[in-house]
Amino acid sequence: MINCNGRQRNKTVLFRYHLWLDDIRQGKNLQSLFADALAQLSRPENTHTLRDIHRGVERETLRITKQGRLAPTGHPKQLGSAFKHPLITTDYSEALMEFITPVANDISITMQQLEDIHAHAYRHLGDELLWPLSMPCFVGDESDIVIAQYGSSHSGRMKTLYRQGLTHRYGGAMQIIAGVHYNFSLPESVWKVLAEQQGEPLTQSFISQRYFHLIRNYKRVSWVIPYLFGASPAICKSFLQHTEDNIEFSEMGKGTVYRPYGTSLRMSDLGYTNKEQADLKITYNTLDEYVAGLRRAISTPSSRFSKIGVKVDGEYRQLNSNILQIENEFYSPIRPKRVTRAGETPTQALERGGVEYIEVRALDVNPFSPVGITAEQMRMLDVLLVYCALKPSPELSWDEQVLTDKNFNRVVMDGRNPRLTLLDQGYERPISDWLEEMFADFHEVATLLDKAHQATDFSLAVTAQYRSVLNPELTLSGQFMALLRDNKWDNSELGMKLAQQYKAQLTPAPLHYFTEHEFEKLRDASLSAQHELERQDASTSFDVFLQEYFRRAECKTPTCE
Repeated sequence: MINCNGRQRNKTVLFRYHLWLDDIRQGKNLQSLFADALAQLSRPENTHTLRDIHRGVERETLRITKQGRLAPTGHPKQLGSAFKHPLITTDYSEALMEFITPVANDISITMQQLEDIHAHAYRHLGDELLWPLSMPCFVGDESDIVIAQYGSSHSGRMKTLYRQGLTHRYGGAMQIIAGVHYNFSLPESVWKVLAEQQGEPLTQSFISQRYFHLIRNYKRVSWVIPYLFGASPAICKSFLQHTEDNIEFSEMGKGTVYRPYGTSLRMSDLGYTNKEQADLKITYNTLDEYVAGLRRAISTPSSRFSKIGVKVDGEYRQLNSNILQIENEFYSPIRPKRVTRAGETPTQALERGGVEYIEVRALDVNPFSPVGITAEQMRMLDVLLVYCALKPSPELSWDEQVLTDKNFNRVVMDGRNPRLTLLDQGYERPISDWLEEMFADFHEVATLLDKAHQATDFSLAVTAQYRSVLNPELTLSGQFMALLRDNKWDNSELGMKLAQQYKAQLTPAPLHYFTEHEFEKLRDASLSAQHELERQDASTSFDVFLQEYFRRAECKTPTCE
């Protein structure tokens, strides 16, 4: 719990942070301060601090039939409870699986974890496959999309009802789009060096402020992620019957539509959006601002969603009729996070303990990796996020944030166009020029990370991605479109070929991090935990549970009365 003294410390840290930024404006320029941070971390006594970056991956993927349709079956019981399993769960629908790696400080370990989870899952899917693309396979009637089921406990029913609300609000097809989330945290030792550079004591308030510093810089340059790693330039035409957006497409094959220079249609208005969220003007200048914005969202009634109704003829349609049912509904390509305790909402966890890590949510599934992401991508993401942490980061006004979103959307729709320009300080700037400048800094950060790890992997990753700067067709989206054109394949044909290849590759693969016995224990423990929770809730009211949940959600701590 943050008391009044804690709030005062937050304000003091914020005030000093602004003084530090004022010094930047009046004295050293932004680039020289960035160089100073690099120099401090390059000192022999500080280099080791960057070895302990913590990472985790959440990869979503649809279960499909051999015919390329959504799997009609429920979540495989042999994998355990989707509600309580720590590694294998579901997202929106029963068919949309999500694989979650434990936190690790070694990229090779994270890859082993991800590969083992995939291999274990494949062995319990029977004839089913895992769809290797972000945008779904053939989508017929929305009734084919079965909302994820989490059992009869109150919290399990709430998770299902939340998804029912998403269906009524946005349509089911919007919710079966898959992505990859990258969780990232810097070790306390790095924050200590940066606090000393800034002339501050190391406190959680300082760490939280610098995570928001990172987030603002990420917002400024987040377009680089769909540029490099966007992998959904084409989609199955059947998906368009489930959207109202009038995007101009070209067509190929029997049922594929695409954007000639597109990178990530998943991140366009075809994907998960809530246009009412923009009116909330949620910003990232301070933790307090961000929390206040989310609280407005979950407490502000929506005229649009109120027409759906909450409980109609005795049956719930959504959790409530506010702009957001719960905080998780807020869509952003990056989120500040802290692991929640029992009974806490995400904002309560942030207020209790500050920012613990950030979650990058702008990644498409990499179709050229059997597990949806590569080690090289992780290293490039580390470079980008360390760059965002070290680069000076003035406050980002709402109007400036709107411009960053416009840049992101331009790259999503036309990122491989060599004549594309983006908005920088109110002026149109060629994307190639901006990329050249950023990659010069990326090389500096990669050198620092290589020095910490006594290797060259990070520099090699940046060099490999720089080829995509020189030739946009070497990006993931460029490679994807080349395969479709050169082989005269439909989007679905390529997806099925890759799905079959990855199943054949991973089903017999040996485990390297986990063991089958460990997976069996996790399965049994998850089923027992769900059954026990259902037993405890059997004699109490779900209506009362929801009322109590939202009463507590309005509080600043889970213990408030």
